[in-house]
Amino acid sequence: MFSDLKIVTGSSNPELAKGICNHLGCQLTPTLSTTFSDGELRIEIGDNVRGDDVFVVQPTCPPAVNSNLVQLCLMLDALKRASAGRITAVIPYYGYARQDRKVSPRAPISAKMVADFISVAGAERVVTIDLHAGQIQGYFDCPVDNLFAVPVMLDALRKLGEEKLVIVSPDAGGVERARAYAKRLNAPLAIVDKRRDKPNQAQAMHVIGDVEGRLAVVVDDMIDTAGTLCAGAEVLMKNGAKKIVACATHPVLSGPAIDRINATDALSQVFVTDTIPLGDKLERCPKLEVISVAAILGKTIHNIHTGSSVSVLFV
Repeated sequence: MFSDLKIVTGSSNPELAKGICNHLGCQLTPTLSTTFSDGELRIEIGDNVRGDDVFVVQPTCPPAVNSNLVQLCLMLDALKRASAGRITAVIPYYGYARQDRKVSPRAPISAKMVADFISVAGAERVVTIDLHAGQIQGYFDCPVDNLFAVPVMLDALRKLGEEKLVIVSPDAGGVERARAYAKRLNAPLAIVDKRRDKPNQAQAMHVIGDVEGRLAVVVDDMIDTAGTLCAGAEVLMKNGAKKIVACATHPVLSGPAIDRINATDALSQVFVTDTIPLGDKLERCPKLEVISVAAILGKTIHNIHTGSSVSVLFV
């Protein structure tokens, strides 16, 4: 067994790390993270971690994806060189996950390369939430716990008090995720037929399934530019949906996303989690409602530390 449980965090999402510590009843291990004048990062762990079970909470999220990734790797290396007993990288949002395969000649498989960075830096286990592609777990040579935000999202949906629900996948690739919601809510499933001509440009065509007179819940793993979400919501409204809300784990919300969500009358509410900090975006978009995943991560960290099952938390 390892000795003490330690939580370390970088600068990408310290509020989430604090929430995890509140759930676990512990304090954050102090960490120095500064930038030299030439742009290089300086990392220093401020407490003894020899033999400890250390969890590094650092999503590799925007707006500084590359900096957050380097910071994560430097923290892992620092802990490895400080003789930590076990090092677990807690990466609620895994950057580069959408680049999980070659889609053109002479292109990298970036998700695999990032996994190699993290492994070489010192991670002996990885915890993440709603990977864009489940096969990314195989890019690591260490255990990977791919958690799901379904439990916290279901609580929010049940509070809406709507009986006539339909769960909607915004594309064919998200059907498995949408089916998990539909099964737990005992609701029917619908699919938006989406055609994408260029990256970040999607055109929704028509709806497969019956949404007329129902509350349509669009389920996705992330919202990036919100093109897919807003186009899908417009199509659902034209097909007779009574009301449309969305659930997305990762609020990337890049480029025109906020303006698009605000501009569409088809979408009334968007539930997201705090895997990525929103900053002023929350004030700019009143449709957004943030649900914390700190409790899920806290329970997972506790079970890993005590050697208990993680899967029992997400049955």
